[in-house]
Amino acid sequence: MPSQKFRRQLRQEAHQWQSEGLIDPSVYEQLAQRYQFGELETASRNQFVSILLLIGSILLGVGAIAFFAANWQVWSRELKVALLLLLFIGFNTAGFVLWQRPKGGQRRLGQILLMLGALILGVNMALISQLFQQNRPAYQLLLLWGVGVLGMAYSLRLTGLGILSALLITIGYIQGQGQPEFLAIGEIGWLRLMVRFMPVVAGVMFIPLAYWCGSRWIFRLGAIAVIYSLEVNLLSLNVLIAPAWVSAIACALPPALLWGYRDRFWRRYLPNAKSFESTARTLAIIFLSLLFSLLSFYWMWNVSFMPSANNAFHVPWYILVNLFIFVSITIWEWLHRWRQFNRTTSFVAFMIVISAVIPYWHLRTGSLDIAAVLTFNLMLLVLAIGIIRKGITQAQRRFFWGGLVLLTLQVLSRMVEYNTDLLFKSLVFLLCGCGIIAAGVTFEYYIRAQHSK
Repeated sequence: MPSQKFRRQLRQEAHQWQSEGLIDPSVYEQLAQRYQFGELETASRNQFVSILLLIGSILLGVGAIAFFAANWQVWSRELKVALLLLLFIGFNTAGFVLWQRPKGGQRRLGQILLMLGALILGVNMALISQLFQQNRPAYQLLLLWGVGVLGMAYSLRLTGLGILSALLITIGYIQGQGQPEFLAIGEIGWLRLMVRFMPVVAGVMFIPLAYWCGSRWIFRLGAIAVIYSLEVNLLSLNVLIAPAWVSAIACALPPALLWGYRDRFWRRYLPNAKSFESTARTLAIIFLSLLFSLLSFYWMWNVSFMPSANNAFHVPWYILVNLFIFVSITIWEWLHRWRQFNRTTSFVAFMIVISAVIPYWHLRTGSLDIAAVLTFNLMLLVLAIGIIRKGITQAQRRFFWGGLVLLTLQVLSRMVEYNTDLLFKSLVFLLCGCGIIAAGVTFEYYIRAQHSK
């Protein structure tokens, strides 16, 4: 069913067409039945009631928090725990009951209450941990909170809870970086395994949930969590002293994994599920854009290190397990895509291979600093032009403007990096500004011409 805004506009236009004699009353009735014009007022009333109920729920929550704060020091520990659990159970029970109602307003209110219940879960965990004098680091609470919300998301099949869980676990993992005890969480054995195998765990947690909920945002956040944790595992080895293959895998494995991703396995068991292959490919292009932008700076290659890295360097076993799993998945993906190669896939595969070979060669010999800078600047230029070309051929604004912004940032970053004359910099800035305006206006005229055909 189209959105209410579209249906309201269509009802207004159809009424105008009928009054002007452009359509017969029978045609208007058919439109009214097809788009359910009669339910628009009811939907507006339900939306108004939902807003009132939301405001009332927020005020009740604020009042409950104020009541707790005023009496927190007076109550016994047992009473505090009982009230916290009662608050959590009350919000989730009310949300679950309303969420099961068929009416839209009550169902949305139920989703809001369930989200509030998920937030209350984190508050309860922090307060109960404080009551029992188990002051855990914030990142541990975030990870535990995210796992709890993940269980709620799977049981209720709610996209909002899945997004909240992905954000909590990712933020907790990021916040834990740099903590000395992060990889050795003592008394929580399963949490220690979760942290060490976060690339695999994140994929298992969020990718099935994305198909189950039909949410691209959960898939995006899950894929970002997988790639980020995988890169953290590899970069923690210090690529300047680790074997050169570590750097090559860190550069090539994420885009290869994302570009070769296939969701045929999930579509087999969920035939009505959305396809996220295009989303994975977009993330692969974003990763390559960021990688090429970073490696196009000369200071990235002008670093003192010992060529021919020590082959006896010890790589932790859990990192090897993570790499084995994702390398195996990537090889399996690309073997199944071998017969579906086209020009774009071949070009992306070539860029992935180059992004692995050059860092490996440079770390082994230390002789590719200038050549590496020129190569990655050239590949960044070609990638930006390719994105712009795709935006023009498909009349997609996001591709066109994304490629144009990438190209502009490359030019401006080279002006900032190298010590050029101020007058020359001003000329480059003026030319970039005029070029962006001209390209944008020309593209918008092209879009209008394509839509008018």
